[in-house]
Amino acid sequence: MRITIAILALSFAAMPAPAQKKVDPARADTAIKAAFPTAPADWASRLTGDETMQQCSASHNNPAKDVAAAIQKREQGTIVYPPDNNFMGDWQKGERLAQSGYGLRFTDYPPRQANGGNCYACHQLTKNEVSYGTLGPSLSEYGKLRDFKPEAVKAAYEKLYNSHMAFPCSTMPRFGANKILTIEQIKDAVALLMSPESPVNTGK
Repeated sequence: MRITIAILALSFAAMPAPAQKKVDPARADTAIKAAFPTAPADWASRLTGDETMQQCSASHNNPAKDVAAAIQKREQGTIVYPPDNNFMGDWQKGERLAQSGYGLRFTDYPPRQANGGNCYACHQLTKNEVSYGTLGPSLSEYGKLRDFKPEAVKAAYEKLYNSHMAFPCSTMPRFGANKILTIEQIKDAVALLMSPESPVNTGK
């Protein structure tokens, strides 16, 4: 009996996988728009995507080198820096921001509070929070591993403001460029990552 099961298992394993059907982009776009018939007018751009999103979709998030370079240059130009060049805010506010998934959902419209960053949905940050996603890399000890250098603080701000300037076709939201978070909120998130007192770096 065990031999028969083993033979059947090997037979199924040797079978070629069914060919994946190609998706017609036009049909996909029509289906997406039809799924949101009551979407507010200011959400229209989210259903079509800007030039960067269209290029990323066309390349399945793997753009050619010249396209990737163009994306980086274009997205770099969207970054707005704090007027005082201070990139760090309050890490405690940053932690609350990282825990909050509020914003950009139909149930959050019209807005009744500030958007959250929902950072734990994709990243590990502090040791105390055991519920986190793994779509993105662990950010535990992020600042400590970078020796809390000023250039690393600025780089963290830029990545949070617009991740595509560092990683073209990143799956991370363009928090600043798309006005999901304010400059002050982004500074708070930077503090969570880069402050020596932050639990991200103390291991608490």
